[in-house]
Amino acid sequence: MLGRELRKARERVGLSQEKLGFKADVHRTYVSMLERGKASPTVETLFRLCKAMRIRASDFIRRVEKASERASARRS
Repeated sequence: MLGRELRKARERVGLSQEKLGFKADVHRTYVSMLERGKASPTVETLFRLCKAMRIRASDFIRRVEKASERASARRS
C-alpha cells in the first residue's frame, strides 16, 4: 500500500524517482524499492520524502490508511 501511494504522490507532483531521491537525500534505487514494496522507510525518511513532494506526512499516511481499508473491504 505505501509503495503504491508513494508512486501516486510522486507522479502527482511530477517528480521522477531520481529527482525525488535527490530532493529527499536517498538513492533512486531506494525510491524504486519503496514503490515496489521491497523496503520500508524509517519515519525520518518518510518525512524527508513527503517534504520533497511538498505534502504533509500525516496526509500521506491518511492516503495509505484509506487505500489499506479499501483493499480490506474488497477482500471481505
